[in-house]
Parts: sequence; structure tokens; C-alpha cells
Amino acid sequence: MATLKYSRQRESIKNYLATTKEHPTADTVYLQMKKEFPNISLGTVYRNLNLLTEIGEVIKIPTPNGGDRFDGRIEPHNHFLCTKCGRLLDLELDMKNIEEVNQMAGTNFDGIIQSSSILFYGECGDCIKKS
Repeated sequence: MATLKYSRQRESIKNYLATTKEHPTADTVYLQMKKEFPNISLGTVYRNLNLLTEIGEVIKIPTPNGGDRFDGRIEPHNHFLCTKCGRLLDLELDMKNIEEVNQMAGTNFDGIIQSSSILFYGECGDCIKKS
């Protein structure tokens, strides 16, 4: 792969994702970037998010009915999607348990599972408290 030319906008997107615990959509990233780069286009944000995902510096999390979300935390971890409010949260599982899940999944699979990403669904604590 050719050397990637430095981009202040791409660096700012990467830094934003690395410093937020939220898992924003591209539109949310765009609104955040408009504060720093008033002339940035939504297309530029999408291109940079896709590039950052492609080179492994950001994770893209596809979610049903909500578009893709993005995460600057790239080490293996799982997520929880609240079916009531739509928040996407990190779900901490012991790495040993993740490896066990990968091994169980590989038991009846003709291939090698190298990693996994599981999206859990339910109702978050905030929504439960509001009910």
C-alpha cells in the first residue's frame, strides 16, 4: 500500500473517535467536525471514516435501523445496543470468555476463526430506570 498522505481532517476524526465513549454515526462525526472545519463536506467525512476503517485505525459497527456506528477503540471487544433508545455501549467481557466463544464457534466450522465481534441487544440501565 502506498504511503498515506497526512490529513488534518482525518487526524481530527480519528482523535474524536479515540476520545469519545459514544459510538457516533457518520452524521454525528460530520456535525462534530464542522465545528473545527466549517467547510468540511459529509462526503469527506465518509471517505475518511471508510479509509480509517480500511487501515484498521477505526472499527465500523453495522447496526440494524440505525446505520453504521464508528469506534476508535480498536482492541477486540463487544457491544450492546439498546433497543429502546438506540445507544451503543461497550460491553466488557473477559478475554478468556471471548476466546472460549471463538473456540465454540469454530468447533463445527470448516475454517479458522481469528476474532469475533458480538452485538448484544436489550434495554440499557437508563431506559430501565425511566420505565
